[in-house]
Amino acid sequence: MSFQVALGLEANCLTGYLKNISRNVAEKFLLTIKENDMSAYDSNNIFAKILRGEIPNHTVYEDEKVLAFLDVMPQARGHVLIVPKTQALELSDLPLEYAQAVFATAKKIIAAQRKVLQRHGIVQMQLNGQEAGQSVFHYHMHLIPGHLHELGEHEDKMADHAELAALAAKLREAIA
Repeated sequence: MSFQVALGLEANCLTGYLKNISRNVAEKFLLTIKENDMSAYDSNNIFAKILRGEIPNHTVYEDEKVLAFLDVMPQARGHVLIVPKTQALELSDLPLEYAQAVFATAKKIIAAQRKVLQRHGIVQMQLNGQEAGQSVFHYHMHLIPGHLHELGEHEDKMADHAELAALAAKLREAIA
């Protein structure tokens, strides 16, 4: 590998690192949530609003404990979020029966993603706390089809809702 190529790779890594630092600094000023303080749970967070039906979503799976839906700003096609129907900032706050429901749901959705999207690699990701990169303070799990190195950042614009609706229908059918 030439020096110029190596330098270019290092510059790209540094640029990504600086973007993360800038984002983290901004988050520290904008967010006032205390780690593991359930009194800081914001019942008006976007997932709480989705659970209450105040914001529409493209549901993939739902039962009495969880709602799973397509991310409207996906990191890859078929990016699903699993959200428990209880107030929990992160995994350490999540009651065991809801954690079990989240993981049981993840197994169903991963099988459906593999069948529908023909992708065998599924990134299962869950962030605990602001320092780890959590941006919505309601526990949730990401299931993102594809290779880890293919994943982009969350899109800065919404995906096409007709495409999301069609994909959600295919995933629901594969789960049934």
